[in-house]
Amino acid sequence: MKISINSLSMTYPNGKQALQDISLELESPSLVGLLGPNGAGKSTLMKLLVAGLTESAGTILADGAPLRKNETAYKRRLGYLPQSFGLYDELTVERFLEYMAALKGLHDQKKAVQAVLSDVNLEEKRRARIRTLSGGQRQRVGIAQALLGEPRFLIFDEPTVGLDPEERIHFRNLFSRAAQDKLVLLSTHIIEDVQSVCNRLIVIHHGRIRFSGTPQELIRMTRGHVCTFSERPEEDAALHITARVNTADGVQCRAVARTLPAYAQPAEPTLEDAYLYLIEEAET
Repeated sequence: MKISINSLSMTYPNGKQALQDISLELESPSLVGLLGPNGAGKSTLMKLLVAGLTESAGTILADGAPLRKNETAYKRRLGYLPQSFGLYDELTVERFLEYMAALKGLHDQKKAVQAVLSDVNLEEKRRARIRTLSGGQRQRVGIAQALLGEPRFLIFDEPTVGLDPEERIHFRNLFSRAAQDKLVLLSTHIIEDVQSVCNRLIVIHHGRIRFSGTPQELIRMTRGHVCTFSERPEEDAALHITARVNTADGVQCRAVARTLPAYAQPAEPTLEDAYLYLIEEAET
């Protein structure tokens, strides 16, 4: 599947411009990480991609066809987990997923539900009412409904929120397997999730694309802008300190900066360093 986004802009009725002249091409198989601060425009972009909003300008094409003119067929190939997902608390997990499968128009609903219950490790909870589930289990139900029907384009908005580390690893592996023959867009604030599985990274800030490429490319761009040093009495305003660690030798700091001070030791950047430096530069 191929999604082409051309000169896309979105301005809300209150005058807030959420996206400004965005152009992107997303093509399967691929697992794309979407990063950006709160309010950067990530959720707006995802809502436009699921036809939940109408763009102010520009076009979105799905396999060369305008999304708006082929919305019904497009949604049959789409799986979506929004950040805030409503569940019917009085239904059992199985009944809820059967209901969602019916809405998607799936023919063999029971088979489809069984497949996703296995994928998200909820088989033992299939007859439990949703109101009895933990936060992490409810999140797994949300992921399951997105996976129903093996959609060709999957969009996940903060899918691993509320999951413990073991569950997060399980779902990162699940997303990675799905991306072997599908297009997966993963929006998250957890840098580790992006670094572990995404082969492409898109960073949005103030409604604009600030970076599009591989995580390794962003890390390479940040070399020479990351350092470590012992904490000093007066903080250097040119430094963006990303970590402070108490050690036997005092407080050790890690920071990003356009120009490293002479007293600091250069360090190999992580993806988190690279992301923070990119956002810092976008602000200035």
